[in-house]
Amino acid sequence: MEYRKAVKEDSESLSKLAYKSKAYWGYSESFMKQCKKDLTVTKNYIEEQAVFLLEDNNRIIAFYSFSITNYKLEALFIDPDYIGKGVGKIMWTHLINKAKELGMNEFTLDSEPKAEGFYLKMGAIKTGYSPSTVFPDRKLPLMKVQVI
Repeated sequence: MEYRKAVKEDSESLSKLAYKSKAYWGYSESFMKQCKKDLTVTKNYIEEQAVFLLEDNNRIIAFYSFSITNYKLEALFIDPDYIGKGVGKIMWTHLINKAKELGMNEFTLDSEPKAEGFYLKMGAIKTGYSPSTVFPDRKLPLMKVQVI
């Protein structure tokens, strides 16, 4: 498995992976359709933000992205075929090291509610809730991570 910085040509593959990963949680087709825009990783986004991916035999199996301007982990998606196989922990180690390289002492994230347990295991602290960008009545766990 190898890490690399995403390039704009990865846009479509990352968008498909984000959608597939979100769908893993059993959401309805209607819910997923409404999330599609937020799960789209544009070429501009890749060029403007810190987006890193993990490949296994030239297949993208996971990625994450940071917003450098507001020290926020904006995405962490893993191919469902690799969930439960330690890839999340591998990605977490890489992203913590990358956060250090980027000069972050801490960062926040809005957790997928069904992934909250993972982030807590990785050392994140729940600090409250954020409104969903897609469904205003839906609340997402807001978490903070200290980079040590």
